[in-house]
Amino acid sequence: QGVKRPYTNTFPINMVPVSKQKGRKAERQKGRKANMSQYVKKVEELLVFERAYKISLDIHKVSLLLPKIEQYALADQIRRASKSICANLAEGFTKQVGSKKEFRNYILISMGSSDEMRIWIKYCKDLAYFTEEQATTFIENYQEISKMLKSLYNSVSQQI
Repeated sequence: QGVKRPYTNTFPINMVPVSKQKGRKAERQKGRKANMSQYVKKVEELLVFERAYKISLDIHKVSLLLPKIEQYALADQIRRASKSICANLAEGFTKQVGSKKEFRNYILISMGSSDEMRIWIKYCKDLAYFTEEQATTFIENYQEISKMLKSLYNSVSQQI
């Protein structure tokens, strides 16, 4: 109880993509409390970061197809909002060295950006820039990212 974890070993491996875990041991550990050697050392190892990064690349590509009139407004906004999720996670992850509360605040900002993306996607769908299928896929992904961020927020809150 009284032992503090080093800041680089903060999050259990069950927040890390299974692809980054090692073999049968990883399967046995899934769902269990992780030991010290199984903690995330960099933000890119977080499953929520990996997922948000991938979808931000997809958003970037599809935003380039929006009409020219939207490139400096709507398209630019969805590119920035989608990328800010990962950027804020990275900045907060690094700043947790000084303060877990600060990291928690950056997670909240990421949650806001994730929810913001759902609204921008709705605009794109309603303006017929995205198909119904594209919009549904993007919205579902951002809902899942928001849930994952909430879980991360709760995990960090327990450490404060």
